[in-house]
Amino acid sequence: MKTIAIIPARGNSKRLPHKNIKLLAGIPLLVHSINYAKQHDFIDAIYVTTDSNDIKNIALQHGVLVIDRPHELSGDLEPTVTALKHVLESINDEVENVILLQPTNPLRPKHLLAEAFELFKEKKYDSLFTVSRNHQKFGTIENDKFEPFNYKIGQRSQDLVPLYFENGLLYITKSKHILNNKIITTNAFPLIVNHAFASIDIDAQEDLDLAEFMFKEYKNG
Repeated sequence: MKTIAIIPARGNSKRLPHKNIKLLAGIPLLVHSINYAKQHDFIDAIYVTTDSNDIKNIALQHGVLVIDRPHELSGDLEPTVTALKHVLESINDEVENVILLQPTNPLRPKHLLAEAFELFKEKKYDSLFTVSRNHQKFGTIENDKFEPFNYKIGQRSQDLVPLYFENGLLYITKSKHILNNKIITTNAFPLIVNHAFASIDIDAQEDLDLAEFMFKEYKNG
């Protein structure tokens, strides 16, 4: 039973056109996730699922497998799980575990995946995903009035009830659950990652600029 990595990369993006092949440190965004997956010998195969010939060609040039994603599974509102499910249904191998690496999260701590996968196997989780602690004071605005959501006015930040956000760095799921349309199962383990890379999720040019800055900072550091 195999463990595979899947990198979903659509060709269309409204806010940042062709974002999955935009260059970050001189490398297409997509390729950062490909190279990261290649560093782990427990991954038996790496698949890119895409509806774009440009992305397909880049993926093939970097030695990974490509699944042509149908147009009906490539819309803006289509959930990622349908692309993963399509990959599993398109290949002949018996797959046990699926690692999802999103190209929009190109920077990841070096040892994160190895440590996460070891924990996933040891604890026999159905799924695992990464989260990070939020330290901001949130609120809503109703009738021109700010209503605190996770704190009381005057409360110190260090006294906030801990809240976490799904940072998108990586997901690991048993294939049987993906075939049942789930990436994060009801009993998924939230792996806490406190790292600057957790704040990088590229959806606009300013996100790409921040990633470029972060890449240089950590490379030089």
